[in-house]
Amino acid sequence: MTLPSSINSVGAACAHVLRTPDPLAKLMAARAAARNWRLGRLAHRFDAALPDRPARPDAPALLPPNKMPRRGKIGSERSRIAMLHALAHIEFVAIDLAFDLVGRFGGAFPREFTDQWMQVGAEEAMHFALLDRRLRQLGSHYGALPAHDGLWQAAEETAADALARLAIVPMVLEARALDITPATVERFEAIGDMTSGRMLRRIMQDEIRHVSAGTTWFNWATNRLGVDSPNHYQMLVKRHFRGSVKPPFNDSARRQAGLTEEFYAALAT
Repeated sequence: MTLPSSINSVGAACAHVLRTPDPLAKLMAARAAARNWRLGRLAHRFDAALPDRPARPDAPALLPPNKMPRRGKIGSERSRIAMLHALAHIEFVAIDLAFDLVGRFGGAFPREFTDQWMQVGAEEAMHFALLDRRLRQLGSHYGALPAHDGLWQAAEETAADALARLAIVPMVLEARALDITPATVERFEAIGDMTSGRMLRRIMQDEIRHVSAGTTWFNWATNRLGVDSPNHYQMLVKRHFRGSVKPPFNDSARRQAGLTEEFYAALAT
């Protein structure tokens, strides 16, 4: 679990993760980047150009969201595999989202920002590894099914604005995962798949901390600008988010992450 010897800055390490297409190699690169940063082997420099889009493996085939086949209800093994594959793809893209956030915007924040988001990137890699392992236990693997290509649009839309990135990725997209994961867990457990249910519960606890990291640094930045955090959040979501912010909300988990109702209630549709 090492990085190329030429990589000696955190910016270059982030770019290396983004430019690595193979899922296992990206997973290992993410872990190595986070570990090298934690051990003080990477300078706090952002001196590497980041790609507009991360490198991607040949599989899965990436489709527009409206072209994705319907998964159906979690009942058959086929539908369970389809759901787990969709979640694995989300976590795979989340690896790149975390390292792009650091590499693109880390220089505008205190060093602690890099500390936190490098750890987030390592955790997203761990989540992907857990989901891919579960797929293999069920006789499948990541890449066996198509996946939708909508997730990176949020990164492209917010590539020039750190506050917009924090608002849309952790505080909308990851917060949505807090809303829907409990019901997904219940559906897995209702059909006796306790292994997948336990795994998703574990992942959700990490995601609460990821949303908290987004909210913490969003508040830090808006306080420095002297603007109202909830109002600025709502303005950025309306400007940059192509979907809708809709209930039901997991208000308890969101509160644990510092994302209180004053941020999102006015946006609910």
